[in-house]
Amino acid sequence: MQLSRIYASLPEQFSAPLTPTPLCNPQIVALNEPLARELGMDPDWLRSPPGLAFLSQGSRPDGTPPVAMAYAGHQFGHFVPSLGDGRAMLVGEVTDRARRLRDIHLKGSGPTPFSRRGDGRAALGPVLREYVVSEAMHALGIPTTRALAALTTGEDVVRETMQPGGVIVRIASSHVRVGTFQYFAAQGDTQSVRILADHVIGRLYPELSEAENPYLAFLEAVTARQAELVARWMLVGFIHGVMNTDNMSIAGETIDFGPCAFLDAYDPAKVFSFIDQNGRYAYGNQPDMALWNLGRLAETLLPLLDTNHERAVEQAKSALMRFDGVFNETYLGGWRRKLGLALKEDGDARLAGRLLTAMHRGEADFTLTFRRLGDAVRSGQTREVMSLFGPGSKIEDWIGDWKARLDREERSAEACHADMQATNPRIIPRNHRIEEMIRSAVAGDYAPFHRLNEALSHPFEDRADGFEAPPTAHEQVKNTFCGT
Repeated sequence: MQLSRIYASLPEQFSAPLTPTPLCNPQIVALNEPLARELGMDPDWLRSPPGLAFLSQGSRPDGTPPVAMAYAGHQFGHFVPSLGDGRAMLVGEVTDRARRLRDIHLKGSGPTPFSRRGDGRAALGPVLREYVVSEAMHALGIPTTRALAALTTGEDVVRETMQPGGVIVRIASSHVRVGTFQYFAAQGDTQSVRILADHVIGRLYPELSEAENPYLAFLEAVTARQAELVARWMLVGFIHGVMNTDNMSIAGETIDFGPCAFLDAYDPAKVFSFIDQNGRYAYGNQPDMALWNLGRLAETLLPLLDTNHERAVEQAKSALMRFDGVFNETYLGGWRRKLGLALKEDGDARLAGRLLTAMHRGEADFTLTFRRLGDAVRSGQTREVMSLFGPGSKIEDWIGDWKARLDREERSAEACHADMQATNPRIIPRNHRIEEMIRSAVAGDYAPFHRLNEALSHPFEDRADGFEAPPTAHEQVKNTFCGT
């Protein structure tokens, strides 16, 4: 394992060096061995005392200190000029077997200069939630940070109650955020914004370095990645829950799984995050919020785009206008695949929209609706689909139009069924299953965590494991919490 310190080698204003603090009794709950091997790490070494010190407190074999990254952010629309890694550390970068550079980042590892009177720790529950959801997102094919390991610390943390502490070791293409750019722009430090942009272009977008205006090309590329990412979230019913600018990765990966959740019954206004009282980050608002965040990134880059402010603003606007086109193309293309459509027709967007309206009226389960539609293509029977819908949905009318649309496809029902079942997952990280798993883990039983994580690693396979069922009325999760 060859560890780099590329980000930590940037000027001192970009991060703060840390002295790793030993934990009371760290123990590995889960080690992602396939990911470890992908990163060129020996799982046996990671389980050894030096490996445990590396995973729990960021102690590198070469003795180089980890760092806490500086960043700012708009939190629910309100700008905070200094946030930073308050309970996390960047241990360094590693080159994986595909020759890609990946960050190794610990969350819950202790206080930093950015902790703002916090304890710098994480509770075990949110650690396991992030492990499960991030790995499930990867299995669903959605760009995301990965979970290398989850650990207990042997110490309790004080939240609403005393809870066991935990650490998650996550892997990302980069942990630079929109808020990282905002941190320096808010200080009027254009030179640091330029250094940061050059660093990110060199690492994540090297093909842009030869562009006529690399910084404009960079803004366009980030805009496209975010548009595609949010469209893909929505196609599986994911709600990030806290899309602040400090939680938007420049790499276009899902990051910071705090009060995230997945839709059960479809509702575009659905909010799970307890702190999102006004619905800013509701399911249906996510494209608008992503574009809003990108607008804040564009503001930081204006001095780099053009020396003339008015020209820079026009260039930024032009770049941001690409969002809708990329989002709509990804979203509609995804909808065609979900509905078994290989050909393109002008009425496909309306067909998808009518289904969503019926699902909302009938409170139909988001995931099971599409899985059952796939079954119906092969069997010709729609009884199980219609059983998911309550009264007043008019789903029967929609099914008739959908069947007529399928009749115009130039392929067999078997091929259509196969494509739909490879697109529409059987299982997702349902909120009630995650809460059940957390309750068991906090009580010392990790078996439900391991069973859930294993099942979610094969989301498109038909299995009789019981994980696909939506919650009963008393199992429904109304609120999720960020865990800080």
